[in-house]
Amino acid sequence: MIMLAMALSIFSRTSVYPVYSHLPGVALPPFADQQIGASILWVCGDFWALPTMIVIIWQIAGSEGGLSAALDRGLRRTSAHWPQPRPAAELTPDRRLATMRSSRIVAAACAVAVIVIAGLVTVVVAGRRPDAAAVAGQRPSGIPASVSLPTINLMGLSPVPARAAPGFRLTDQNGRTLALSSLRGKVVVLNFMDPHCTDICPLVSQEFVDAQHDLGKAAGQVVFAAVNVNQFFNRVGDVAAFSNEHQLSSIPSWHFFTGPVKTLQATWRGYGVAVAAPNPTADIVHTSVMYFIGPDGRERYIAVPMDDHTTSGTAYLPPGQITAWGRGIAQLADSLVP
Repeated sequence: MIMLAMALSIFSRTSVYPVYSHLPGVALPPFADQQIGASILWVCGDFWALPTMIVIIWQIAGSEGGLSAALDRGLRRTSAHWPQPRPAAELTPDRRLATMRSSRIVAAACAVAVIVIAGLVTVVVAGRRPDAAAVAGQRPSGIPASVSLPTINLMGLSPVPARAAPGFRLTDQNGRTLALSSLRGKVVVLNFMDPHCTDICPLVSQEFVDAQHDLGKAAGQVVFAAVNVNQFFNRVGDVAAFSNEHQLSSIPSWHFFTGPVKTLQATWRGYGVAVAAPNPTADIVHTSVMYFIGPDGRERYIAVPMDDHTTSGTAYLPPGQITAWGRGIAQLADSLVP
């Protein structure tokens, strides 16, 4: 079973993930390949470990002398005493029936494992799709007409129930402490960034800069903001340096929020953002999600920022896709301006 787990895990990363990640309308987040592979390893490995051990013990118990005799022989370490398989013709009808049942149980366990794995992969992929209609080439409902279907698919765009965006009170890159509620009356495009990130965060930064330019006269009605996900670099100077390095300071309405670790963690939880930060020198792994909040303070849409990597591991997006992301962000934000 463990060998099956390893084989399917490798297959998921080399075959399943590349196929699904290039389907129209499917926006798998960074590290989705590892999540799928790890899930398969868990299902085949950890989940089936106990049932597999039970089957093995059951088979030993059914051998000559029963379980206690088998254990006794094992403790004495006398290899000659291990029971040898007996020809089917020498088995009694009851023993043949027991052997058949054991074989069927093992076969059924393997079949169930494969079914569960297939279902798991399907759920993981389907859970990341913005809308099933997009995969079928149909326009998903609830998205403004100004946003094209290719842009919807590129951004992994989804409408969400119009619930109040979780509130927070944090300090921005200029040292100003603001509450999210103080931004009411304007559209808020909210992302989550690491000020030491060299992967997807600089790409999203460029998309924000492009979107601000594309908004034109409506730019004054839109706020671009991010919440720090790096608990080890949560000083105002950290978010200010990142803002300056990536030209985010050129956006008049830009706020890169940071604050005490507990306050940041509460904000992450409120927006469903998972953060893995083992130590100050490790890469920060976090959920990549962008929220579009209306002037009334309610969530309206989410997008799934994405990137690709060169063979050397450098994150990038083709210039055309960065431009398309910026245009899509601007179109969606403009549609929410009253």
